[in-house]
Amino acid sequence: MKTVAIIPAGGAGRRLKSHVAKQYLLLDSLPVLVHTLKAFQASELIDEIILALPTEDIIHVRQDLIEKYGLTKVKNIVAGGNERQDSVNNCLLSIKEKCDIVVVHDAVRPLVTAELIRKVIETSIIAGSAVAGVKVKDTIKEIQNENIIWSTLPRENIWLAQTPQAFQFNILKEAYRMAYEEKFYGTDDASLVERMGKEVIMVESSYDNIKITTHDDMLMAGALMKKSNKTLSRTGFGYDSHRLVSDRKLILGGVEIPFDKGLDGHSDADVLLHAICDALLGAAGEGDIGRHFPDTDPEYKDISSLILLDSVKKLIASKGYSIINIDATIVMEAPKVAPHADKMIANIADVLKISKDHVNIKAKTNEGMGFTGKSEGVAVFAVAALSEGK
Repeated sequence: MKTVAIIPAGGAGRRLKSHVAKQYLLLDSLPVLVHTLKAFQASELIDEIILALPTEDIIHVRQDLIEKYGLTKVKNIVAGGNERQDSVNNCLLSIKEKCDIVVVHDAVRPLVTAELIRKVIETSIIAGSAVAGVKVKDTIKEIQNENIIWSTLPRENIWLAQTPQAFQFNILKEAYRMAYEEKFYGTDDASLVERMGKEVIMVESSYDNIKITTHDDMLMAGALMKKSNKTLSRTGFGYDSHRLVSDRKLILGGVEIPFDKGLDGHSDADVLLHAICDALLGAAGEGDIGRHFPDTDPEYKDISSLILLDSVKKLIASKGYSIINIDATIVMEAPKVAPHADKMIANIADVLKISKDHVNIKAKTNEGMGFTGKSEGVAVFAVAALSEGK
């Protein structure tokens, strides 16, 4: 079964009164759109993401957001339309291969959870169509001219529709075809399906799944995210060691250091990056470097460990994690690491797409004790902290 997520992000954020479109505003140091995409990237039920953007934003978003944050499930970016419905329709028309379920989600609902995505998809598989929503909490009044109350609606039957909304692909495609044929524009995708006489099931969501429309919404989303992030952090520990031998280059942190010996190994034997990879993989619950890059595989013979680090970074991003910081200690007698530390930090930060301030490297001798103290090899200890994105 193939499930495609459609994320319409063509709005200009007029109600927010900002010169920056609301999907690009920073929320907990990341653009709102990135938070939303990471939620669908991390869902095991989503096979592919199609994103609709203003034409002038496509190149920028692909280079500066999609590639930077390892959002590999974004397979297609299409031009958005004048209205949200037009943007979703453009995404639907771009689906040429077999598709079973389509999930549509607002780009500016960054607090959507994996559990909610799962519930609407599973419901749509059985019932055909499903919509996330919440029960109203306040009394609902219907008014007429001059704000005179006309009636009070029975709130026990009133729900506020949200996204994600999930549909069997053929149902949604037919609903859109009929809507355009009859020149009908709805406020959400479910309304188009309802017009066909099809049942749509409401799936209970959370009041935290807010849509960012106003400045107050941004403040609320920031507060909710900070509260959530307090309990969504993970830590990993990494260790690696390699023997010093003749006729090998000494490479640490992607920097070639002049020395009469180098580190022995299947790859470039960059013991610093290997320990950092292990720490990151450990924090993400993904085993160790040997599982992902075995020394029996000729593909990794003499490979730069910066490439391995980039692969680990993409794996972490695909699981919805962001890197908070890296701390590593190199244990070796000679040569001195300090003159090269800044370049090592710069290399690591560049690959991981984090600030250099979030990478720390220290070097210690072992006072002549053990294999490191006798200059037989180099050992590195590393710690990595991750935050679990939405």
